[in-house]
Amino acid sequence: MKKIAMIGSALSGNKGAAAMLESAMQTLGEKYPDAQFTLLAMYPQQDKEQNTYKNLTILRGDSFYLGAVINSWALLYRLLPGARNFIKKRSPEVKALAEADVLLDQGGITFVDGREVFLIYNVATILPALNVKTPVAKCAQALGPFKNPINRMAANIFLPKMARIVSRGAITHAHLEGLGLKNVTEGADYAFCLEVTDAEEKAATKKFDMNFFKNGNVVGVSPSVVLRKKVDKHRGPGAYAKETAEFVDYLTKEKGYKVLLIPHSYRSAETQLQHNNDAPLCRDIYAQVSGQEKCQLLDVELGSQELRCIIGKCDLFIASRFHAMVSSLAMQVPTLVIGWSHKYREVLEMFGLEKWAFGHDKLQHEYLKTRFAELEEEQKTVRAQLTKKLPKVKKKSYNQVDVIQSVLER
Repeated sequence: MKKIAMIGSALSGNKGAAAMLESAMQTLGEKYPDAQFTLLAMYPQQDKEQNTYKNLTILRGDSFYLGAVINSWALLYRLLPGARNFIKKRSPEVKALAEADVLLDQGGITFVDGREVFLIYNVATILPALNVKTPVAKCAQALGPFKNPINRMAANIFLPKMARIVSRGAITHAHLEGLGLKNVTEGADYAFCLEVTDAEEKAATKKFDMNFFKNGNVVGVSPSVVLRKKVDKHRGPGAYAKETAEFVDYLTKEKGYKVLLIPHSYRSAETQLQHNNDAPLCRDIYAQVSGQEKCQLLDVELGSQELRCIIGKCDLFIASRFHAMVSSLAMQVPTLVIGWSHKYREVLEMFGLEKWAFGHDKLQHEYLKTRFAELEEEQKTVRAQLTKKLPKVKKKSYNQVDVIQSVLER
């Protein structure tokens, strides 16, 4: 029986993280039917409430507890061999890591210049496993560039210690090759492996009225609180929500579309916390939309597969949340991407569709109208390109299953 620990993914909150987790469980479960999974969770209580998998154990892994407690116990585990049984009894997280055959690091973006504020967390997620001598496989994610001296030093110290690293696209792969790493495999986001069944579609229909997709074309819009922070920093508070609401009105009033606002990261409706939570932002946007009769807010928490079913029913899509983009591409929906990192572009490059991404610095009403009009005009060509390229991208995504299996079989 294989024991597989995971960190950086989730069931609640960011549904991209959920898609990566469930993709790993699906694909590795096919290879190892008796595999047992353990997740060190950022939101352990919420994840426990949503956990329907009998072979998945949820343990605490929030930032403070991970950094201060788990890392301390793991360091003592390494330094005091005679106390290891005691440490396992006191720390179920260290016990799970020590007994795991591999730790899957599913952080979507790590060791990146400009995100040095997250560097301690990037290290804290992998250091306990290294201290208990459990191999770490970094699932497909964006890494680099490494020009910042602090980030480059950390990358040079820790990335060579990974059993394997899967890059998520050509740009990340080039960054990693620039460090001279030999433990890198080129791949694609794990969420491209996520399979959606009739059961998920039926579950989605119980939470959302699919009649919305009848009698008129629908544009899905997935905003992002990360993008909002970047836009509002330069253009003033509320600029991002106002710009998005105005464009929704343009789509409904001038173009005749229906619009579905989709928070792809969603936490409990009772919380206004915005980390890994696009729902408050989407509510703000919806409140500013004047044509609400043709706009609907998906204000309910769905699973990653249920969300993918709904996204797949849209005729066109505008994505700022990364894994909403992955789902729209996987469902072959022509997509316009407003991003803030190379991670968007390198995925679109796999489909030959990188021209449909632009940075948040260009988020102006007239420019957005122009780019959307271009997507409208070329949507048949874009959809054909998605259909042509998707099997190859899925295969590249599935390659990391073989990479993980090679670590498990050592």
